[in-house]
Amino acid sequence: MAAKTDGAALGYEQARDELIEVVRRLEAGGTTLEESLALWERGEELAKVCRHWLEGARARLDAALAGGSGDAERTGPEGARETGPDGE
Repeated sequence: MAAKTDGAALGYEQARDELIEVVRRLEAGGTTLEESLALWERGEELAKVCRHWLEGARARLDAALAGGSGDAERTGPEGARETGPDGE
């Protein structure tokens, strides 16, 4: 397993990659009960970090979507109004 890092300092990709490694080791077996429990606990910490990052990303997306007006869906690049095939 990679060196333990404070969960708050991990980026999403780092936490995800380490979590993948933890799961791989648990699925492979061959560890003692104590080692398996330590891996499980680390996996839970890493999953929490990933969940935190994903929730933050979701909040940013929701805020960006809520920030636009209903008219924003009908405009093209740089706010130019898009017209349909019949010119409307």
